[in-house]
Amino acid sequence: MLHHLSLGVRDLERAGRFYDAVLAALGYRRVFEDDTAIGYGLVEDEDLLCLKLRDDAVAPGPGFHLALAATSRDAVDRFHHAALATGGQDNGPAGLRPDYGERYYAAFVIDPDGHRIEAVTKAAA
Repeated sequence: MLHHLSLGVRDLERAGRFYDAVLAALGYRRVFEDDTAIGYGLVEDEDLLCLKLRDDAVAPGPGFHLALAATSRDAVDRFHHAALATGGQDNGPAGLRPDYGERYYAAFVIDPDGHRIEAVTKAAA
């Protein structure tokens, strides 16, 4: 359904450091960059998530969050650790979320620009 998603950021270098770390934990990498944008994905020049430099960037309100697929619980743990180590704020530590399902394992963070980000897997332990 979605081709890609863009997030407005005020400091592209800071946001790039954060997303380099958290997305590497999930198996993604930079697939393009220029002076005003950084794209992440799996294939060169085919971004799935794009950071766009915007002086007026404002994160969406509390009703919005971006959930990223993780392949394992260990990847969710690495995502959470990387987020906190690179300027992210804890918004829910890695762990099971039985309200969402028996094997729903997720971590929630807020990036340096205020975007609410989740990493989630339903893989068995």
